[in-house]
Amino acid sequence: MAVRIDPENNETRVLFDLADFEEKKVLEIGSGDGRLTWHFADRAAHTIAIEPYAESIAQAREELPAELVGRVDFRNIALEDFAAGSEPAMFDMALLSWSLC
Repeated sequence: MAVRIDPENNETRVLFDLADFEEKKVLEIGSGDGRLTWHFADRAAHTIAIEPYAESIAQAREELPAELVGRVDFRNIALEDFAAGSEPAMFDMALLSWSLC
């Protein structure tokens, strides 16, 4: 039996109730395999999704929908390392989903 995560799309509905992704530059911290990324990235101008686990990033890159190529950049890097090499104001919003669980 396959595990279905959020089959009623409650997570996505709440996310869109709380944030407007339209034409925003988004940093997704702890993107995992991109499961949530696919729900908002089509609304954002550009998304950088970071994840320290190489296997998760490889899966996300493999499953990247064609319409999001060039709009989503998956990076295998920890937040601390990413932040050390990034400009402070290069994103309109940051999203942490399941990162602290």
